Amino acid sequence: MTPTPPPLDAGLATPKGIWIIGTDTDAGKTVVTAGLLRLLPGARAIKVVQTGGGPLDQTVYSQAAPGANSATVHQFKHPSSPHLAAELEAVKLDVPELAASISRLASGEGITLLEASGGVCSPLNRGETFVDLLALLDFPALLVVRNVLGAINHALLSAAALRQRGIELAGFVFCETTAAAAPAEILADNRRTIVELGGAPELGNIPFLPELASGQSQAWEAVEKSLAPLARRLTLPSPAPSQTLSRFDQEHLWHPYARVAPAEENWVVSRAEGNYLILQDGRRLLDGMASWWCAIHGYGRREIVAAVENQARRLPHVMFGGLTHAPAVELAQRLLRIAPEGFTQVFFADSGSVAVEVALKMARQYWLGRGKPKKTRFIAPRGGYHGDTLGAMSVCDPVNGMHSLFRGLLPEQLFASRPGPAFRDEFEPSSLENLRLLLERHQDELAALILEPIVQGAGGMWFYHPEYLREAARLCRQAGILLIADEIATGFGRTGRLFAVEWADTLPDIMCVGKALTGGSLSLAAVLARPEVAEGLSAGGGVLMHGPTFMANPLACAAATASIDLLLASPWRERVAALEKRLKTGLSQLASHPAVADVRVLGAIGVVETRRPVEQHRLARFFVEQGVWLRPFGHLLYAMPPFTLGDAEVDRLTQAMADAVNSGLV
Repeated sequence: MTPTPPPLDAGLATPKGIWIIGTDTDAGKTVVTAGLLRLLPGARAIKVVQTGGGPLDQTVYSQAAPGANSATVHQFKHPSSPHLAAELEAVKLDVPELAASISRLASGEGITLLEASGGVCSPLNRGETFVDLLALLDFPALLVVRNVLGAINHALLSAAALRQRGIELAGFVFCETTAAAAPAEILADNRRTIVELGGAPELGNIPFLPELASGQSQAWEAVEKSLAPLARRLTLPSPAPSQTLSRFDQEHLWHPYARVAPAEENWVVSRAEGNYLILQDGRRLLDGMASWWCAIHGYGRREIVAAVENQARRLPHVMFGGLTHAPAVELAQRLLRIAPEGFTQVFFADSGSVAVEVALKMARQYWLGRGKPKKTRFIAPRGGYHGDTLGAMSVCDPVNGMHSLFRGLLPEQLFASRPGPAFRDEFEPSSLENLRLLLERHQDELAALILEPIVQGAGGMWFYHPEYLREAARLCRQAGILLIADEIATGFGRTGRLFAVEWADTLPDIMCVGKALTGGSLSLAAVLARPEVAEGLSAGGGVLMHGPTFMANPLACAAATASIDLLLASPWRERVAALEKRLKTGLSQLASHPAVADVRVLGAIGVVETRRPVEQHRLARFFVEQGVWLRPFGHLLYAMPPFTLGDAEVDRLTQAMADAVNSGLV
């Protein structure tokens, strides 16, 4: 799938910096950098790593543009790849440190021209290449192509490597670095083919200029002429600077649970990498929310990206009515293999809320098929949250949910007492008494009990005893109603078990999964059912009355299969256990604070419950200033990070939460 190049008269989003990186060594990067220094008043040039004992590239910059501002971050004597040259001088190039140094040097007025060494994938150390460095900085890349026989392959591979890491490719500059590099028709075809297949414009074409070696002014004037269109594009006003994005967002876009045109702006995220969100202004935020609990592997995992890219080339979407496809079948096979034994059927939905809607319909139609049409109501524990669509809302907590706003529109359901006791406390059989009485009294009209197993999420981050779940399942069987487990937030390892129902060794009749299903890449959910449910629903020729347009979308299914495989191949149990231990260590200090009502941790979930409601945006701003992303709500500061955080990163999150409490912000 080839991207369409932007029109040649379009301006680039005016960056603080732009990478000048080549298809290989001696591609002409220094000539391009020096030429742009001549054309861009106030620009500065930075050579990231200089190797070899010859004159510095800074000398060429000064020759081309006397008095220009330039610097070299690292210089090594050996004329080799940066990683080897550094090793020979007992130095290891640290990529995050390099990124931090470049960010400091690129601050201030004017554009910074960042010249790389070698090609896109030239190694900086034994584990990381230049593309890893580029991925840490939100600057576009200008790809300098040595125009010779073989240039097409080098250029397209380099462009693909940049795009795979989310790096904007501004365009190509072609350089003839030797006399008679290839016949003229080949050089012209190289340029045309690379632009067509590379999906980025030609921004310059520099002929072979032997006079450059002696610094003759007419040679630099020729370079200037070749690069003038690029210089104009770099100095055009940005079509969408951060301020404009933020302002448009504030004036026109609705956000979750927010008013139109809120007083506070939202932070503009440019991209995400690993465990970090990168803002438009270059700040990096350690993500403590896993993007509402779904990005369990962090961001930009190559396995998931590759799965989506490969699927997009073959079959991005096809209707699921009357047709099927391999990604849906393969994902269903994975789900049935890893889910608690006993499920046999899978329904794919668009989102978690829709999965709950489908589960409710499934239960309702099951009883129709069984000849009990009066069993139409549902019962749920107080404190639960199941989504924002109408059916899902109807089984959310009746007080803290949205029932008062939609009274008369929502079906009226039954609500039992909040599950208890707490996860680590001794079980109290009396905690089920209210549920037992309601089931006995209303069993003839109830279709199912729906609950979040072990962890009530958005309803208050409450962790309850596994025995409650086990006994609730027994009471459902006794009363003759179905049990629906909403594993949308808890599934795929979040609580320390692959699915939270495993804490109670319980098999529900219907189970909903979502959020982490695709590793946070695309929206997808699924409803799993036991064979008895499917058979009952189908009795008398009944069909499940739901069929979304994007049901079993192949892209989302491919992403989900890759995410599940990635999870199962990782030491996820050990990672979640380590997260739990570190969260407990970091948050336990707050248990005795007068502003704190409770501290609780389970799996990769750490919660600080406050005595008074938090000021959400004020606290979020405080956390952004600390370099972390946490989004408190109600009476809760909490973290549900990716499983891939290291100890130091977990400590950053818990320290930020502690600082917020100790600073009097709660």
